[in-house]
Amino acid sequence: MGKRRPSGDGMVRKREDGRWEGRIVVGHKSNGDSIFRYIYADTQKELTAKLRQNIDAYQEVDLTEESRMMLSEWLEQWLEQMALTLRPGTLEQYRSYFDHHVKPYLGQKKLTQITAADLRTLYQTLLERGRLNPRPGQSPGLSPATVHGIHAALHQALQAAAVQGLMPNNPARHVEPPKVPHNAMNILTVEQLEVFLDAAGKDPIWRDFFYTELTTGLRLGEICGLMWSDFDGRKGILCVTRTLHREKGGRLVAGGTKTYAGTRKILLPSTTAERLAERKRLSCSQWIFPNPLRPEAPLNPGTAYRQLKKILQATGLPELRFHDLRHTFATHALTSGVDAKTLSGILGHTKASFTLDTYTHTTGDMQRRAAEIVGGFLTDYLGEEMAPWQNAENTATAASG
Repeated sequence: MGKRRPSGDGMVRKREDGRWEGRIVVGHKSNGDSIFRYIYADTQKELTAKLRQNIDAYQEVDLTEESRMMLSEWLEQWLEQMALTLRPGTLEQYRSYFDHHVKPYLGQKKLTQITAADLRTLYQTLLERGRLNPRPGQSPGLSPATVHGIHAALHQALQAAAVQGLMPNNPARHVEPPKVPHNAMNILTVEQLEVFLDAAGKDPIWRDFFYTELTTGLRLGEICGLMWSDFDGRKGILCVTRTLHREKGGRLVAGGTKTYAGTRKILLPSTTAERLAERKRLSCSQWIFPNPLRPEAPLNPGTAYRQLKKILQATGLPELRFHDLRHTFATHALTSGVDAKTLSGILGHTKASFTLDTYTHTTGDMQRRAAEIVGGFLTDYLGEEMAPWQNAENTATAASG
């Protein structure tokens, strides 16, 4: 076996037909032999420029023999690798994205040949005519949100390929997906919160459910999936470790949280912890919020959603999605002085920057009204400790000092 040549090492020669050919080492086979990338040009100067670009791109990159595989093959492999990591619904969504919208255009291209330009062309094509079976009068193109989701899935798959030595870099890192227009965020004002909680408080089945939601900001599947084993009444801590979702066929199952950051511990406001402790004392179910008709089963998220709509209709409050209750909690927490990093942990966001980007509307006038809100509704309903998370941090800081 010859000496192992480093990646980026190149050679140049003039061919018999007068063209120039160059090759660089881009990886190694399992037996140590080099894997080459060949470049061609009409002149030596042109070839030299191309070689310089490729040598820079492949410096410190060591591809494997599998780098010759087609994108479609890799996407299948990656989905298999992620089968135990992604939620079943997410896995199926990614598979649909790849099968219907990526493979027909780029599936037969080698991984190492995928470029940022290919992805930009793909996204533009999908925006213009990517819908499989448009209804009469419906746009033939996919929505920016769907194409954004396809980009996010493809970005993950290509990043994994780069990390595993199947391509020199992730071209998706150099592509801006289409911007998704955001709908105005709907939240309950302080006065509306009072009306809502007063109405919910008259129903013993829903009283604690909506109070807990508005003081924790849990996702719908997360709050419905809470079990008593997740609640530490002595410490006032709630562990979020699962979420309820529907499988194909409509069966309700408990699975992992939306992201790795979604598995978290929340230090509850004292009033919430007291309510749950009393609820636990009277409970005959393993679920904190069980199905009212079948206590051995968890509360169906669809039932909770319909109850929300009933309360809104009965009180004349504006139309909201359940997720808007989460937005309501987050907005009032920020305007009351809870810092973005702490709130990010409570909400289960991966990054505090995402929390800030999502709730930029809390700046300006709302931020200047923080003192009013702290002294208003939240203090009335939650007691003097609006932000037990911050108080706990301050106590820990003082103790360490």
